[in-house]
Amino acid sequence: MWLILAFISAALLGFYDVAKKQALRQNAVPNILLLNTLLSSLIFLPVIISGEFSLGWFSGTIFDIDSASPRAHLLIFIKSLIVLSSWAFGYMGIKHLPITLVGPINATRPVIVLLGAMLLFSERLNALQWTGVALALVSIFLLSRAGKKEGIDFKNNRWILCVVAAALLGAASGLYDRYIMRELPPLMVQGWFNIYQAAIMAIIVTVIALHQGKNATPVKWTWAIPMISILLSGADLAYFVALSNEDSMLAIVSMIRRSSVVVSFACGAVVFHEKNLRAKAIDMAFILIGMIFLWLGSQ
Repeated sequence: MWLILAFISAALLGFYDVAKKQALRQNAVPNILLLNTLLSSLIFLPVIISGEFSLGWFSGTIFDIDSASPRAHLLIFIKSLIVLSSWAFGYMGIKHLPITLVGPINATRPVIVLLGAMLLFSERLNALQWTGVALALVSIFLLSRAGKKEGIDFKNNRWILCVVAAALLGAASGLYDRYIMRELPPLMVQGWFNIYQAAIMAIIVTVIALHQGKNATPVKWTWAIPMISILLSGADLAYFVALSNEDSMLAIVSMIRRSSVVVSFACGAVVFHEKNLRAKAIDMAFILIGMIFLWLGSQ
């Protein structure tokens, strides 16, 4: 069952990227970030209320959490800043770049996490893991060549730099998770960091609106906007439920989640009619094979 949930999580993450791309086509990044975090907060608000006031609404389920301590709030707030920064860069990148380029770049995050763990936690990579890292680096080189065919220079394009920054911050969040998940329940973190992010974005959007006045960009409604929050929340929920199974393996679940790039790539071809797909598909294959080597090396 946990394997099925892992694949469900991967599929939802792929469609989540598609929803982001669609919602951002005619909307400003801050507005979509605010709506995303606000709707996600509402989804998890019953869990937070039940835990904070010991109401026991979800007793005996994975949603049954305790009240958060001041230390827990500080740790979650730091995570909120990291994740929100990653999302802001990622949203700007996916708004201005083909999703068939953004998806494969995002799929290299496990490589960055692995290298970060080596530097920060003194972990050592074996031959299989180094092979996975090498294949991921080759895929990035190939993606840069594919991007040039569409007039996108990886070295000088600011939107590519935004995607890279998002990947680095996302990896930093993953490394930070290794620390805080030792003492905090995942759903407590997920619920509260959405609330903190919504509060931060509300302040940012208000300041932007006051500064721009009548020139502020209005929100153009599309059903892709609520789907961002629904798909992301569903993907994370399936992920956490999968990991709660005693027989589940984190390395396998994480590897399967990276296959979300297949869904976003396919939708980029079918929905957004993006170009140069054959070359990008080869690049994506290198990334997926690299992820397999990382998984094999982690066993």
